[in-house]
Amino acid sequence: MPAKSVLDPTEDDVRKMLASKVHLGTKNLEKEMSRYVHSRNAKTGIHLLDLHATWQKLMLAARMLVTIENPADICAISARPYGQRACLKFSHYTGAQCIVARFTPGTFTNQIQERFLQPRIILVTDPRTDHQAIDECSFVNIPVIAFCDTDSPLKHVDLAIPCNNRGQKSIGMMYWLLTREILRLRGTIVRSVPWEIKVDLFFYRDPEDVLKKEEEQAAVQPFAPPIQEAYSAGAAQTFEKTLEATGPAGSWGDDGGATWDTPQWGDS
Repeated sequence: MPAKSVLDPTEDDVRKMLASKVHLGTKNLEKEMSRYVHSRNAKTGIHLLDLHATWQKLMLAARMLVTIENPADICAISARPYGQRACLKFSHYTGAQCIVARFTPGTFTNQIQERFLQPRIILVTDPRTDHQAIDECSFVNIPVIAFCDTDSPLKHVDLAIPCNNRGQKSIGMMYWLLTREILRLRGTIVRSVPWEIKVDLFFYRDPEDVLKKEEEQAAVQPFAPPIQEAYSAGAAQTFEKTLEATGPAGSWGDDGGATWDTPQWGDS
């Protein structure tokens, strides 16, 4: 039995990948992606990806990205909504640049654009939806790393990571594993200690669900008096305590018991 390498996946890593459905492909299959398919479900017709190949390509991608001295020379791109949050988190923890939502044509080729970029390598979530960025990279000789499903085209893709790039949790899991491995290779975190950042932060969150949860939490919390009313009540209590300590004050024009015979200010 060969010795276990530090780059091999742990049982917990494989369990997380299976729970996130990273291995589930589609019913369609590109010829170039057939080498990464393990089998096909006879009932549903869905192709199942080989997780061993997925892990090996993931480790290779991390070793490629960690060789970039300046992390800002790495650009992560995701036009797919499920991958935008994971792309932003990857950029935050690794220091890379990111482009989410729509990719503006000419970002890598038109130098007079306001946001013209010259990355040394890019990472895309889906070669089909991010095809504009991949095409421009082919013009300026920028290497491309892509998360590829069974029906993803591999034209101009230099490193394909076979995985489910349509699932809400699978995309977040792949970005989380890649980010963790990059930080480990940089020496930022150690392998013996689990990474404190949870994978849930990389998962897509529906804005409507987030708003609904906030409304539910606001309904459960007890009613709090307005700030102005609370301030007025506190000021009234402070004034009453002052009256009790000093006694009632006189009226305007009351000179405190002075008479005409009492010397006033300025009298000689």
